[in-house]
Amino acid sequence: MIKISDLRLPPLSDEAAIRAAAAKKLRIDPQRIDKLIITRSSIDARRGREKALVCSLLVSCSGEDTILRKNREKNVTKHEEKPYISPEKLRKSDKMPVIVGLGPAGLFAALYLARAGIPSIVLERGGDIDSRAEAVERYWQTGQLDKSSNVQFGEGGAGAFSDGKLTTGTHDGRISAVLHSLHEFGAPEDILWSHKPHIGTDILRDVVKNIRTELLSLGCIVRFGHTMNGVVLENGRLKGLSVASENGDYVIDTDAAVLAIGHSARDSFKMLLDAGLEIDPKPFAMGVRIEHKQADIGFAQVGELHTSLPPVDYKLADHLPNGRSIFSFCVCPGGVVVASASEDGEVV
Repeated sequence: MIKISDLRLPPLSDEAAIRAAAAKKLRIDPQRIDKLIITRSSIDARRGREKALVCSLLVSCSGEDTILRKNREKNVTKHEEKPYISPEKLRKSDKMPVIVGLGPAGLFAALYLARAGIPSIVLERGGDIDSRAEAVERYWQTGQLDKSSNVQFGEGGAGAFSDGKLTTGTHDGRISAVLHSLHEFGAPEDILWSHKPHIGTDILRDVVKNIRTELLSLGCIVRFGHTMNGVVLENGRLKGLSVASENGDYVIDTDAAVLAIGHSARDSFKMLLDAGLEIDPKPFAMGVRIEHKQADIGFAQVGELHTSLPPVDYKLADHLPNGRSIFSFCVCPGGVVVASASEDGEVV
């Protein structure tokens, strides 16, 4: 495929206009384009510049090598997918590793380990996605909180109730592999190229269940309602994990664990600290919620055009002289504030 970057068009251009502009950029007839994928699109509304729709595209057509050879523009290049290659399997132990937490980190740790031939025991203090959804809905309707199974804890993690956003400011080579895996398990294809991809809460629940089915087929053991409450150490090395469940406490004999416990598992962090484990804290950050009227943001960005365009968002960032920074974290056009407590008497 051919990649076209930063193609500028009038703001209200439709797909036919984008196809025509891409063909013009490649100097071919639009009919030669077999497939066109819009990988990124945004409105350039910067002051002093003519407002424009800016797109990045992937184009499939006949004679791509010849087109690229004749086209010397820097924003027309050959697109090559670089598949993620798992690290070499070096584990010798016959003990199953344990993964604590079945949010995104736990799901993918379990999935990639299992696909490398290392099935694991997965512990999740919350419920499976269906029972968890019932507990969350009950909390929202009645205020009755399940402290183990809620918006923060349970299969799928907190993202299961925030529309399954897949946005990151990092540029890790594994991001593409994660997105392709999510698509493999039922997420819409547009997450592979969308500028700000999201799955949608309803679809995400099926995706999570499909990944769990895959884990079980690869030999993993998944236990809901099981909470890690202690670590067994010997000469500074892991020998086991203590686990609490409704059927009583027990110890798993293991020498490797992935703690994908999420930032709300404060009891787990305290337990690990009390056990003498070294914990490296992240810098403290404070968040402030600001709500704007969508129409005001749209008008400020693109003027009267906002009534004809999809919801407009923005990002603000400033790096201060003292080394600190301030930035907008998550701009959600039309979003809602979700009650997300995991402990009694608190508001999240």
